[in-house]
Amino acid sequence: MNAQDVLEDAQQRIRELGEDAGIRADVVEALLHPDALLETSLRVRMDDGSTRHFRGFRCRYNSTLGPAKGGVRFHPNVTRAEVQALALWMTVKCALVGLPFGGAKGGVEVQPKTLSPMELERLSRAYMRSMADFVGPDTDIPAPDVYTNAMVMGWMADEYEAIRRIKAPAVITGKPIALGGSQGREEATGRGAYLCIRELARRKRWQPDKLRVAIQGFGNAAYHVARLLQDDGYRIVAISDSKGGIYSDKGFNIDSLWQEKQKTRKVRAVYCEQSVCQLVKHDEISNDELLALDVDLLIPAALEGVIGPDNVDAVRAGTIVEVANGPIRTEAEKALCERGITIVPDVLANAGGVTVSYFEWVQNRSGYFWSLDRVRSELETFMKRAFEDTFRIADEEQRSLRNAAYVLALRRIGEALAAHGTKEYFQNGEFGHDS
Repeated sequence: MNAQDVLEDAQQRIRELGEDAGIRADVVEALLHPDALLETSLRVRMDDGSTRHFRGFRCRYNSTLGPAKGGVRFHPNVTRAEVQALALWMTVKCALVGLPFGGAKGGVEVQPKTLSPMELERLSRAYMRSMADFVGPDTDIPAPDVYTNAMVMGWMADEYEAIRRIKAPAVITGKPIALGGSQGREEATGRGAYLCIRELARRKRWQPDKLRVAIQGFGNAAYHVARLLQDDGYRIVAISDSKGGIYSDKGFNIDSLWQEKQKTRKVRAVYCEQSVCQLVKHDEISNDELLALDVDLLIPAALEGVIGPDNVDAVRAGTIVEVANGPIRTEAEKALCERGITIVPDVLANAGGVTVSYFEWVQNRSGYFWSLDRVRSELETFMKRAFEDTFRIADEEQRSLRNAAYVLALRRIGEALAAHGTKEYFQNGEFGHDS
């Protein structure tokens, strides 16, 4: 699925849900057009003395509810259309969770694994130099995304402050703790997904030790949700990365897999005792095979569009929790819902990251920093409330969870737009006065 298809898919979902839920036409129209989109060429000096140019993007999609918020990804497949789609999803996500943010996203078309650490720093700083007039603590606040991390955010924040000649830690979230980052930010996306699963388990009366889980992807978010689920007794029987996956019906020790992943950059079926690791019996599987496993819970935590018309019939999981952005295409989702498969949508399941980014922004602006326990407690409050609100609309209006999440977000954005005046208000020409 190419990026243009992803964008059109996201916009079509807005059109269909808006019409179905009776959302005002001006609200739907506002979410079909980004507020601003900047494309730039980043000039970077390489270690060998040569100069290369990289395409950079930043989309500020909608700022109705507050300054735009969204990550910056470094990936060879970054395109203008992909960035717009991701920014649209972020707009919906922030409205759903109740954050005072709009949606944004950014990226650089680059294969970061081919860059040296110093080249990566130069690229990060070049990106911020090109965006310094486009972002800001009250305008658009970037954060980490695919193949960016706390150190990259620290470089960007430092570059912004050098250009502006001020201290402005709130311009970037996901920074190192020493530079004003928040406790709990690294685990936030995975913990948010885990909290959704925990609420779902309570509603469905699951017995965790009876459930088998497969996770596509093994990045930071996937690791944390896997670790937390394993601590609750779930059996993680399959894990994969971009190169392929591993399967064992007996399950894996997640911390052992993560330890090996950090050392070798590979997903290997090992069990580790301190620094000594040994292989455990397993099957090697492809990502497509992982998606087709007969498991109770499937967690796509890699890239968008991995479940589509070509492979949807092979999916056998009873529940899917989207930790990745947009892993299920619209036409595939319809088929899954018809089969009674529960889907916890990305705009809810992976909202923990932007929620803790909001906490970091609040802490930076107040100059008062929270403990890890407070961050986790506040995150649980936000995620439980968003989950309950989504389920309530799903139950009351007989909608899927995704439809309910989007309807809730669209209504909140619609309320903010209506506060500026609606078509009906201006046609009636009425203006109330206090007596």
